[in-house]
Order: sequence, then C-alpha cells, then structure tokens
Amino acid sequence: MQTAMRGCAGLFLGAIVGAPIGVGLGFLWTTIFKTSDFEGYSGMLVFFTFMPLGAIVGAIAGGVLLARAGAK
Repeated sequence: MQTAMRGCAGLFLGAIVGAPIGVGLGFLWTTIFKTSDFEGYSGMLVFFTFMPLGAIVGAIAGGVLLARAGAK
C-alpha cells in the first residue's frame, strides 16, 4: 500500500516539476530554431506541445522513482 501511495505522489509531483521544465525546453527550442511568432505560433507550440510532454514524462519518471524508493 505504501508503494502505491508513493507512486501516486510521484505522479503528481513529477507532473508539477515536469511541466515547467517542458516550458523551458520549449522556449529554448523556439529561440534556437527561430520559430515564427506569427499569430502566436511559438507560444502555442510551447504550451500545447512541450508543456504536456514535460508533464507526462515527469509524471512517469516521478511515479516510477518514488514507487521504487517505497518498495525498498
């Protein structure tokens, strides 16, 4: 039961940490590759692509890492 609770907490915390990291990487992407700002394209790219991907990756990584820590 403790492992499951830590896994759920890891999912939540990982998503919270992963989303801002995704936004930062998205801003970096638009700066390096000179993404067009026409009609907010670069902002939509960051907040509709990189932020959800960062949250998903962070949630999976956080869930796995905290569940493994709770299993020991």
